[in-house]
Parts: sequence; structure tokens; C-alpha cells
Amino acid sequence: MQLIAPSRLAMIAALVLASPLAAQEAPVDAATATANAALDAAPVFDGHNDVPNQLRARVANQINGFDFEDTTDTGEAHPQGAVMQTDLARLAEGKVGAQFWSVYVPSNPDEAEAVQQVIEQIDVTKRLIARYPQSLRYAETADQVERAIVDGKVASLLGMEGGHSIGSSLGVLRQLYALGARSMTLTHNSNTPWADAATDTPKFDGLSPFGVDVVREMNRIGMLVDLSHVSEATMMDALDAARAPVIFSHSGARAINGHPRNVPDSVLARLADNGGIVMVVALSGFLNEERRQWFAKRSAEEARLKALFQGQPETVKTTMDAWDKANPEPATTIGHMADHIDHIRKIAGVESIGIGGDFDGMPSGPVGFEDVRGYPLLFAELARRGYSQAELEMIASRNALRVMRAAEAYAASVRGEPAIETLINRPVKPD
Repeated sequence: MQLIAPSRLAMIAALVLASPLAAQEAPVDAATATANAALDAAPVFDGHNDVPNQLRARVANQINGFDFEDTTDTGEAHPQGAVMQTDLARLAEGKVGAQFWSVYVPSNPDEAEAVQQVIEQIDVTKRLIARYPQSLRYAETADQVERAIVDGKVASLLGMEGGHSIGSSLGVLRQLYALGARSMTLTHNSNTPWADAATDTPKFDGLSPFGVDVVREMNRIGMLVDLSHVSEATMMDALDAARAPVIFSHSGARAINGHPRNVPDSVLARLADNGGIVMVVALSGFLNEERRQWFAKRSAEEARLKALFQGQPETVKTTMDAWDKANPEPATTIGHMADHIDHIRKIAGVESIGIGGDFDGMPSGPVGFEDVRGYPLLFAELARRGYSQAELEMIASRNALRVMRAAEAYAASVRGEPAIETLINRPVKPD
């Protein structure tokens, strides 16, 4: 089933604008009109949202009394008073049509525990989706995503964050796919026993031989290989092994912000050939280079004070409060997010761009994009920068749907191939 054709949408918009009621409404600038038309035709397909982890952290996955219609009062139950950034009302306002919900669990050397926890996160996310059939619809395929969007539902998919969740077992990987997981980042912030993370000390210079087989098996079964969180060497090894498009579910461009979580130009230059996409993140520390430098200076100052005033936490706090007052955090705007999109388009092409906010997995998005309501403002900014409606539709969801279809098509083409049966080469334990 196809989304509304641009020509049909333009005709409908013209009829609406010609009505007497529309004439009485406040005028909409051209960029906003273009953005709204694009998001009406192709609502946002967001690559990463951490609501499932919020459910675990805030209510221990006990959701029978949890209200997802409106979470703006959730600060009272949080130690720091943080309010959730996602709910059904705000998803509708943000024109979100599809969402990869992250069934994340913390990196854990106890792999059996990690496997149990990710199954629990899959369970609670499916239960949440089932509780709100008027707004959410579970989806596993691109066709199901499109049908849900046409029916006015938020297509809800499951994405794993961190390969530790498979317990270094291809059998567990396959069973998690059977439970509905349709993407997986190969690492989180720490290395897995078979892949290097962007923010950990390299162990394999990329993927181990078993890690290569993880990528191959993900391709074989139709699970999207997600390269957010992995090192540049792991990105390169995964692209070498991949036979289907990859995704970066929530990353930016390293040329704009030097954080290792972002994608370097060396990888962007290969992305078009792979057919994959970078789903641009909204986390300020990954967007604004000035803010990244500020945070490094603040961390260094805090470490210096803790070394100078050991056992004197109040002195450290008072001095840091004064430092913060003298050195306010640089503001991050929607324009910073658009800068990353501009750069990815320059290096890899507009076909290689998507959106992956990382809401409810970060303190806040940029000014004006603090929660999931902000997508229309981002797309209006892109329209002001000259993006056409067709390009905005590609960025919003058409690129992500194409990637899903390509992964599904590759899996269908190798359906007769046997499962990969590689075992990870574990060190022998002493008697």
C-alpha cells in the first residue's frame, strides 16, 4: 500500500486553502507549508526512541497503571524531576508515523542476564503497544508500517540497542528476531565480545570473525544492521560484510561534531553504494561542537576540583556552581541538527538521510525540539534551506521504508540458505 502521492496531496491542499475557513486562519509561511505537506504525505519514521527503558527505570515495567496518553506529569516520579519526552498526544503533534522503540538493556558482562532483560523489554513494549490500539500498531515489515500509517496509527517496531543482548549466540539472535526485533546496534557504549564500540578501547580493530558472521546472519534473516555506537573500524568491517543496507539509528556527522558516536566522512562516502541511511540524532552533545568542547572543559574542571578537594564534596559543588554561572552551556538549536543533514546530503546524498531522535534516552533535544513535538519545526528549517517536498518526504520516512524493503528482499532471496552455525571462540576456563 502506498502513501498519498505528492500530486494528489497538492490538489487536496489547494482545495483546503481555497475554502472560506482557511482564508480566515493565520497565514503559513512557504517553508512551513512545504514541511507540513511533506509530513502529511510521509510522516516521520523515527529510528530510535527509549521509552521502553523509561518504563524499566521508572515503573519496573509495571505498566497497567501507566498513562501513555500524556506523560507530562511524570517528573514527580523521577529522582531528578525529569519529564518524559514522548507520549501519544505529542507523537501526533510531531507527525510521527512510525517508530523503532529501543528495547535497550545496559551493557552487561553477564550475557545470560542481558538476554533475559531484553526479552523482558520486548514483552513490556509489546504490551504497551497492545494497550493503545487506537494510536499504536505493532509492525514487523515495511508493508505493515505503511498500512499502519495510512490507517492513522504509529507503526511500532522493536529495535535492540547493543549486541550484548544476544549473549554471543546466533541462536539467540534468531529467536529475538522471531520475537519481533527488526534491528540491532552491534554495540552500545562498551565493546561486545565480538565488536568494538566507538567509546571503548579497541579490542578487535573492528569486528572479530564471529562479529562478521553476526552481520551476515542478520542480513540472512532480515534484521537491520544498526551501526550507531560502533567504532569507525567496526563500521568499515560491517560495510565490507553487509549484503543489505545498514542503518545508523541515531547518529550525526563527525565532520560537523567530532564526537566518536558520529559518522566520519570515510564511512559516509561508502553509504550510497550500500544503500543505507544515517538517521540524524537530536542529542545536543552530538550536534553542537561548541557544546561538546564546553562539556569536555566542564568535565576536566570537575575532575580537577575533586582531586584538589578530596573528601570535600560541598566545596566541589560550590566551586562548580560558580564555574557553571561563569561558563553557561552553549545553546543547541534545530539549525545544528539541520547542519548535520546538510553535510550528509553533500557527502552521501539525500537518499542516505533519515531521522532518529533518541528521545527519552537523553536530557533534551535542541531548543524548539525538546521532545517529540519538534519534527515539523526541523522540516520547516530544511525547507527554508531549499529542500524540496519530495526530498523532505525521503528524509521523513521514504528512505527508511526503502531500506527495510531492501533488507527484506535480500532475506527473501537467500531464504533457502542454512543458518550460520558459528560459535564464538571463547577463552578456555581453567579447571
